[in-house]
Amino acid sequence: MPDMDTEFLSGIFLKLLTGLPLTLNLTALSLLGGGMLALLLNLMRASRLGNTIAATYVFVFRGTPLLIQIFMIYYGLASFDAVRSSFLWPFLREPYWCGLLALALNDAAYTSEILRGGLRAVPQGAVEAGRVSGMSRIMVMRRIVLPLAMRQALPAYSNEIISMLKATALVSTITLLDVTGLARAEVSATYRAVEIFLCAAVIYLALSLLVTRGAGWLERRLSPYKFGVSA
Repeated sequence: MPDMDTEFLSGIFLKLLTGLPLTLNLTALSLLGGGMLALLLNLMRASRLGNTIAATYVFVFRGTPLLIQIFMIYYGLASFDAVRSSFLWPFLREPYWCGLLALALNDAAYTSEILRGGLRAVPQGAVEAGRVSGMSRIMVMRRIVLPLAMRQALPAYSNEIISMLKATALVSTITLLDVTGLARAEVSATYRAVEIFLCAAVIYLALSLLVTRGAGWLERRLSPYKFGVSA
């Protein structure tokens, strides 16, 4: 291993931080889009046909590598004349939108299963109590089922947030200059892979730690009876 140059490390670290906004942007928007699609997938499971479609979607996106999905969207869709002549082409020809779409679709498959597990963990007695008190089905879903399901799913979902945060590194393969993209560019220019990728790893590690601590704090706030703290 070469000797570490502190001045070089600090300069590279600051340069990689300029890619942090894009990394956070992709993470937040992919989680938002994936979360909405995951909710739709769970609603579809109420019917036999919808359940088949949702199960197939989850199987395909969980069973194939995210990198392949990114390549299929970025490189594959461009090979269809119908896509290139559609109103979607101004977006699908841009690496940012292709990367974001792939991340959101992939996240939806995992979040759908996490949310499904959370919904199954909701006590039936709580639902029946809501109905007995005069709540409509929509109100029971909004005030009882979804809050309890999200509380149950929070530990698993925090892991999904971290996974998606790290998965954004793959968009560097389609020319996006996020933290990893900038790191790869600097390695190509300086050939000092150890120091540069070490700085990138520290950034991702710090972000993962923040997510873990934030999720732990939120879990304690939502379930004070488990931790012996006041709400």
